[in-house]
Amino acid sequence: MQVDSVQRWMEDLKLMTECECMCVLQAKPISLEEDVQGDLILAGGPGPGDPLQLLLKRGWVISTELRRIGQKLAQDRWARVHSMSVRLTCHARSMVSEYSAVSRNSSQEMSQIEKLLMEKCSELSAVTERCLQVENEHVLKSMKACVSETLSTLGEHFGQLLELALTREVQALVRKIDASDNIYTTESTTGNLFSLTQEGAPLCRIIAKEGGVVALFKVCRQDAFRCLYPQALRTLASICCVEEGVHQLEKVDGVLCLADILTDDSHSEATRAEAAAVVAQVTSPHLPFTQHLSSFLESMEEIVTALVKLCQEASSGEVFLLASAALANITFFDTMACEMLLQLNAIRILLEACSDKQRVDTPYTRDQIVTILANMSVLEQCASDIIQENGVQLIMGMLSEKPRSGTPAEVAACERVQQKAAVTLARLSRDPAVAREAVRLSCMSRLIELCRSPSERNSSDAVLVACLAALRRLAGICPEGLQDSDFQQLVQPRLVDSFLLCSNMEESFV
Repeated sequence: MQVDSVQRWMEDLKLMTECECMCVLQAKPISLEEDVQGDLILAGGPGPGDPLQLLLKRGWVISTELRRIGQKLAQDRWARVHSMSVRLTCHARSMVSEYSAVSRNSSQEMSQIEKLLMEKCSELSAVTERCLQVENEHVLKSMKACVSETLSTLGEHFGQLLELALTREVQALVRKIDASDNIYTTESTTGNLFSLTQEGAPLCRIIAKEGGVVALFKVCRQDAFRCLYPQALRTLASICCVEEGVHQLEKVDGVLCLADILTDDSHSEATRAEAAAVVAQVTSPHLPFTQHLSSFLESMEEIVTALVKLCQEASSGEVFLLASAALANITFFDTMACEMLLQLNAIRILLEACSDKQRVDTPYTRDQIVTILANMSVLEQCASDIIQENGVQLIMGMLSEKPRSGTPAEVAACERVQQKAAVTLARLSRDPAVAREAVRLSCMSRLIELCRSPSERNSSDAVLVACLAALRRLAGICPEGLQDSDFQQLVQPRLVDSFLLCSNMEESFV
């Protein structure tokens, strides 16, 4: 959610104060235990208003308590288990009463689960209190199993209640979007739906099942809501991280709608970029269910053409990243896409973009470009296009990709760039002209450095294997570029032996 971090922290402070006398009197014994301060997380709930926020915040508090009670139970910290159980009962009761106060009449099913939840909370408090009086270890051990079972059942009831309540609120939001002809109402409701998608996959599944995808595509098919297309498409991209979202997208001809938006130049760049983000999501090679999106093949040529154009005309790095990510995923999705990209001169467009810092200035974007090149390099014609556009030198530069910030995500992106650059080089070096150009540009020296120096590849085994493969391919065509020691250690042995040699280089035997 796009909320200032300080503002979010201030809101969360509401969950860090004590407001119920029962909690103070029964759940906060004076103690010298080192983790007492860590237990002061519970609170009175959020203020009156949005039932969704109430559910999410109370849900987070109760989920945290359930997890921590389980941890204390495993440590046989019975005093802590009991005090936290009492506090859990307070918060469960508060959630039920607060939600009842702000929501419409609850269903019979919800009322039944609420009753079961509160019964289990009372049972947990009672049994943990009895455990405090027991000194016999064997009896305590049998009671521990009972407490664990009660805690597990309580968690199930809580999960069922929370899912029912959230489903109900999502249904209300979807109905509101579906029925609205007011741009401000639709904007506000779509924003609420997007915020929910950021809470994780379970909520995305609920939204998909309750018709959220259908309602959002309805928005994207109405000219009156054109200014809301980016927001609606961004929400769709989030929902489609789950299988139910992709299935709903296919049912409502969502791919055709995305193709229409991407190919219509009257739409803003922001709108087309968000449509590209949805395409990237539904073609992700990391999601197995996207590979069965049969309707995509029918519109693939139009979509690929529009995405290449968006890459060429992108006014910012973010737009280029979304368009190139969609293209990269499509090259995994179907091999025909690589041939289409060749015909559209995509290699020239992508390599030209590499020298434009406004469009390509992060390892994340270079990761998408080198992915496309690696997948296209299986085609014979690709080699001549790469040489013509001075692509070998750019690939050589990608072998030296370094993170700026040192964050885990950026380091991982740099590793992917290095690995895929080596893979691309190995595939392209089937062509002797590419191999000779790579040797001329000292690619072999860089590959040897990556193999022998773990710090240059961030100790990545994937980069090492790719570099060894590329080095062996180049050495087969231009062996004169290697010293004897490099040949004997990195080329002549079996690949696995060279890998073990290089991967053990930073081990200390002191």
